[in-house]
Amino acid sequence: MKLWHIIALLAIALLLFGGRRLPEVARGLARGLRIFRNELRGIGDDGGDTKPADPPDPPRDKPAQDASKENK
Repeated sequence: MKLWHIIALLAIALLLFGGRRLPEVARGLARGLRIFRNELRGIGDDGGDTKPADPPDPPRDKPAQDASKENK
């Protein structure tokens, strides 16, 4: 967003809510975003709402070594 978009949004918010209620609205919005973010983190912690992890790749065979090195 450009700077003038932010300024326009702040001016509209100031007109709608007034100078006294604007800090309350900002605190409520921040609190709501914090709760939303915590809930998103909680979904990953449950284990029930996410798809199961892919099984690990099978171990790869070691490359063949020279027969002359093995006999030493």
